Amino acid sequence: MRKFLVILDDSRECLNAMRFAAMRAARTGGGVSILSIIPPDEFNHWIGVGEMMREEARERIEVHYEVFAKWMRDRQGIEPELIIREGQAVDEIMAQVREDESIGVLVLGAGSDKKGPGPLVTHLSRMAGGLPIPITIVPGDLSKEKLEAIT
Repeated sequence: MRKFLVILDDSRECLNAMRFAAMRAARTGGGVSILSIIPPDEFNHWIGVGEMMREEARERIEVHYEVFAKWMRDRQGIEPELIIREGQAVDEIMAQVREDESIGVLVLGAGSDKKGPGPLVTHLSRMAGGLPIPITIVPGDLSKEKLEAIT
């Protein structure tokens, strides 16, 4: 089964990327892998404090994930998979793509403000010619109705 890999973060555009991935997976018989990345610089503290912060970050991610997972299960009939990695975002995304051969498409949400599409979209789109899978970039301000129409 082909899976759509979507990145879970705190951005607004993440919502549309999640919706798109779930809708496409439901319509094509695919799956959804949700990847969340904990940056390494969050834990540059004493060992005990760093471990506690790491656990708190994982708990926040799992709560955030469950909101999307419930919607995917209830509305799209998709049971997403949560993957949590630690490291630099682009490195961890590429590692996940290389390690999981069932990932067929990387889905990213693009910011719609004046700051541009966001650092992941900017960096990964520059690398697009050398990636082993296609990237789908979903505009962050696309309406639910438009998303439904194009998926």
